[in-house]
Amino acid sequence: MPNAAPLKFYFDFISPFGYFASLRIDDLAHRQGRTVEWHPMLLGVSVMKVMGLKPLLDTPLKGPYTLHDVRRYARLHGIQLGHTFGGAPSHPLSMARAMCWAMKFHPNAAKSLAKAMLHAYWVMGCDLSSPESLGGIELPAAIRANELVQAVQGEAAARLLRAEVRTSLEAGIFGSPTVVVDGEMFWGVDKFSELEHWLATGGW
Repeated sequence: MPNAAPLKFYFDFISPFGYFASLRIDDLAHRQGRTVEWHPMLLGVSVMKVMGLKPLLDTPLKGPYTLHDVRRYARLHGIQLGHTFGGAPSHPLSMARAMCWAMKFHPNAAKSLAKAMLHAYWVMGCDLSSPESLGGIELPAAIRANELVQAVQGEAAARLLRAEVRTSLEAGIFGSPTVVVDGEMFWGVDKFSELEHWLATGGW
């Protein structure tokens, strides 16, 4: 589809299914002649504050199933997780603020930064809950560690993230991952086959 709009990919850094989706979304879009815009969102806002639900792992019946499903998906796709899902998660604010700051001031490196943080968190098992921790991971060449750490501690990055989260809620985004294609929303990595069929056929 000539000049087709990019897909919008929404994810929370501490969502395992968001991480799984991040490994596939660009290739999926490329096969269908599309590009992808990556956008951070916060499940703590959409799920707990807006929808008023418990955290997923604290939900009876569904929590234990989700733990099992994450491990099963990882085995199927040969993904080695260095972070133990179900243990104490890192707070996503520093990672999300870092990405929002990069989207504004280093747009060509923002996606690479997101991938670096996801790899450090999910594969290397790094705790990235503090701004300082981000300075210790392998960063894109365009981003200096001290500049990133200082930026994440500042009000500008916090303001950018608040705006990004507000925009995601206005778009109806409630879960990670969610992909929006031409106004149509697909929630969950398990929807990726349906998403690709939509792209291939033009929808139904």
